[in-house]
Amino acid sequence: MAASPSDGYPTADAGMDGQDSSAQRDSTCEPPIPQPSSDEAVSGEKRKREDGGDVDPSVNPLWKTSLCSYFRRSGGSCSHGSSCRYAHGEEELRQRPDGSWDPTSERRKEASSGKKREVGVDDEDEDEDDDDEEDRDGGITPKKCVFNLPGCWTGEMFRKFLDEKGIAYKSAKKRKNIHVGFLKFENKEQLEHAVQELDGKPVGSCNMEVADVGHGMSMKKLKREGETSAPGANGDASALGFQAKSARDAVTPYAEFPYSDQLQFKKNALEKILKKLTRNARKVCPPGVLLPQWIMKSNEIGGLACKLERVVASPLENGYRNKCEFTIGLSLDGKPTIGFTLGSFKDGVTAVAEPVDCPNVSSIAVKYASIFQEFLQQSSLPVWCRHKNSGFWRQFTVREGRRPQNAPDVDNVHPEIGEVMLIVQVCSLGHDNAVIASEFERMARAFSSGAAGSSPVLPLTHVVIQEHQGISNVAPSDSSLRSIPIQKPDGGPVTEPFNETEEPRIHDYINNLKFSISPTAFFQVNTLAAEKLYALAGDWAGLDADTLLFDVCCGTGTIGLTLAHRVGMVVGIEMNASAVSDAHRNAEINGINNCRFICGKAEDVMGSLLKEYLDVPQKQDEPSAESSDKELTSIEKKGSEEQESGNQENPSSEAEGASCRQFKNVVAIVDPPRGGLHPTVIKALRTHSRLRKLVYISCNPDTLTANSIELCSNCPEKEEKGKKDNRNWRNMSSAGLARRRVKSMPKSEPFRPVKAMGFDLFPHTIHCEMVMLMER
Repeated sequence: MAASPSDGYPTADAGMDGQDSSAQRDSTCEPPIPQPSSDEAVSGEKRKREDGGDVDPSVNPLWKTSLCSYFRRSGGSCSHGSSCRYAHGEEELRQRPDGSWDPTSERRKEASSGKKREVGVDDEDEDEDDDDEEDRDGGITPKKCVFNLPGCWTGEMFRKFLDEKGIAYKSAKKRKNIHVGFLKFENKEQLEHAVQELDGKPVGSCNMEVADVGHGMSMKKLKREGETSAPGANGDASALGFQAKSARDAVTPYAEFPYSDQLQFKKNALEKILKKLTRNARKVCPPGVLLPQWIMKSNEIGGLACKLERVVASPLENGYRNKCEFTIGLSLDGKPTIGFTLGSFKDGVTAVAEPVDCPNVSSIAVKYASIFQEFLQQSSLPVWCRHKNSGFWRQFTVREGRRPQNAPDVDNVHPEIGEVMLIVQVCSLGHDNAVIASEFERMARAFSSGAAGSSPVLPLTHVVIQEHQGISNVAPSDSSLRSIPIQKPDGGPVTEPFNETEEPRIHDYINNLKFSISPTAFFQVNTLAAEKLYALAGDWAGLDADTLLFDVCCGTGTIGLTLAHRVGMVVGIEMNASAVSDAHRNAEINGINNCRFICGKAEDVMGSLLKEYLDVPQKQDEPSAESSDKELTSIEKKGSEEQESGNQENPSSEAEGASCRQFKNVVAIVDPPRGGLHPTVIKALRTHSRLRKLVYISCNPDTLTANSIELCSNCPEKEEKGKKDNRNWRNMSSAGLARRRVKSMPKSEPFRPVKAMGFDLFPHTIHCEMVMLMER
């Protein structure tokens, strides 16, 4: 029986997994829709389905072919019981008409990993995997990517376009707002015909380009445009979205230019950011309100919001990264490879290239990547596939820690590395635990023997396994971590058995302070350049013994602890519980007693902290102060429960006494992630008048512009409330959203940008940190 719209099921044409078969579309005929009788038309009553009670829903081809969403969430049966059209377990799950399984089911994951279940799995289930094996063996792949498609097209529109062109295919996929479509063919003839009809042909305002899956668009478009300037020199990295020739081109596009030219490129990009801030702040100024003085004076400095003093060069130009995250995937030749992808996934690029020529990667990280790659090529477990979202090995991270010495020799920094932590991200779903344990044991021996066999010997402190089952390799901060013992080449253990109450850590040094770093904690990747950045932030903040310093998004406490000796008290805020634990440990091992660290989101605790420290205590305010203390206490306890038993969240006695003290100077230093500050944090910082200085450290130009608009723009006399013309907010830029939020900002005195300076923490790349001082 064919599924009809009245049955409540999607038709077989739609394809529940997003795929479509042209053969099914041609052969399937929809049943005629019966017209209502004249009596029904006159009476206006709803037409009833004839013989509806005798229809057996189980004969529908899509019956029980998808897992119930309630079952996936809770593991139990939903309220529909046995009459539910969806399956409540792997036993009830049926194969789909096209021979596939529900993408979220264990059967689909096991089929992708090359395994067969004992129940109901035929050889046809592995046709898709057989194509991949054919690719690895050098055969002709019946799959292609089509680039430069209109972003507004959906998969259905893409398939309709192909049908109109008379192009035969097995399946066609495309997502909205992505300019790449994926095609799969039945045979070589279909593939050649599609390439002939699509490659170079116009669609919209662009010409389509066809390439192999994972290889991405060729470089010929860049060559046609001409290489008159450095990629991304104008602050636009769109040119880097295409497939690069090597990992060096993809990761370090400035490597071909002298370092002095790189600094000039980055200075030009930062100046454009400051001009953009001026333009947007001018737009948001309400009618009848005078422009701020800093906007009126911007014409005197070329339209900049403030003076950009210079871009500080990195002490190390090459091998400066103390943390390298390598992608695990397939190379252009289909071999398991550890390195960097040659482009963006949304551009259809999934190929991975080795990092041997990347100047920003240390030689230690390159050697460990090579050791692990040799192991993976002999591993029985598959690498992660971005197209199918299946596999085992996903990502490989190398973290390094320096020895406790003075500034190292910049020409030969690697002998100064004393500790190395290796983090391997895997997805164990659908894989046998015994096989996994055996592979981990072999991997530990490979790392140990590889480190001992290098000349000089490579340091190796910890090997950590991170479990992650998401689509992206960006794992949440609370993802599962476990350490595995490191063994000598002869099989003898080197490290003690893993202690579940204590996370593995390595150590690094900034300004002669020792910092403990857990696997997922944030720590600046260029340690020597970070020392200069933190020193400048302290100088611009005007710190003294009567200063209260808020360290927002403090991470492991690097900024607050390096400046603690210059202030009366430091209050750090961080949402990562492991990082807060590291911050308390770092304060303890360095003998610093005037720091307090709060575990929680800045938008949740910033308001209460500002009230606690900045509001003048009054009798009528005592109840609210107690409530804020209870709120913070509950947040601190929540953070402490996630920390080690020996390092509880207990402020020092000096910090407890300082919490009741009123400071003359109140300064905030914010170092947010690439997403910038939450609007609630911005509102809290702006509306507390006693906060007179703010030092903003930014790694993302867009979010710096957006946050500065809200902090430095005049707000209207009357606060606008309610939803007014917010229908297109999803299509707004970050600056446009910031201008909209300023209209609802409570009346308060805005900050003004005073000066800015760039810090090149990432030589050979388009990225650059900027520090901006704001005052009022």
